[in-house]
Amino acid sequence: MLPQPGIYYFPWEVSAGHVPDGNTLRTFGRLCSYDLTQSRVTLMAQHRSDQHRILVCTELVEPFQAQVGSLYTVLGELERQEGGGSVVKARVLTCVEGMNLPLLEQAIREQRQYLQERDGGQ
Repeated sequence: MLPQPGIYYFPWEVSAGHVPDGNTLRTFGRLCSYDLTQSRVTLMAQHRSDQHRILVCTELVEPFQAQVGSLYTVLGELERQEGGGSVVKARVLTCVEGMNLPLLEQAIREQRQYLQERDGGQ
């Protein structure tokens, strides 16, 4: 059986806990730290005046060339941690530096609107 394709969530939705545990998701952010010994990456995104951080487990995608400060997209499953918080267990972690971020955000909003209209019409 194939894994779920992943629904796009904004980083601020992930960090606020709006994604159910175990769900497959796609999100994005700038790589601000990489701990090779723990296989953890921290992605950061700004929304309005707030900074949002997402912890990503990189065990399944290593080795990879971490480029601190670059924009990344991640596809993986969200897992709750014992101490609160959550981590995205990455299946795919891609550097997309140079991508038009406002255009990606607009595309996510339009996709949601389309899916809502399509599913609401049935």
